Amino acid sequence: MTSIPLSAYLTLALILFCLGLYGALTKKNIVIVLLCVELMLNAVNINLVAFSKLGPVPSITGQVFSLFTISVAAAEVAVGLAILLALYRNKKSVNIQEVNTMRH
Repeated sequence: MTSIPLSAYLTLALILFCLGLYGALTKKNIVIVLLCVELMLNAVNINLVAFSKLGPVPSITGQVFSLFTISVAAAEVAVGLAILLALYRNKKSVNIQEVNTMRH
């Protein structure tokens, strides 16, 4: 059985994080922005698990931190979607430029 090198995991995480960052900074749809933030959090999880398994001192701490990150991501989705639904009810749009004010 051949082992995948640490650099492959880091490269994958880098690509995912850059795609998420690009989407979060350039897209106008709030749902897409939330998905891009999730993509960035998943890239962080890949790094945590890769360093936990293949780092200089292998331990389980990276995997535990990854579980905390997953729980924070789940809470972020719940709060983000609740805010998004409230904005959509008031503004009838999910475009970032149209919902950037708190006024009706």
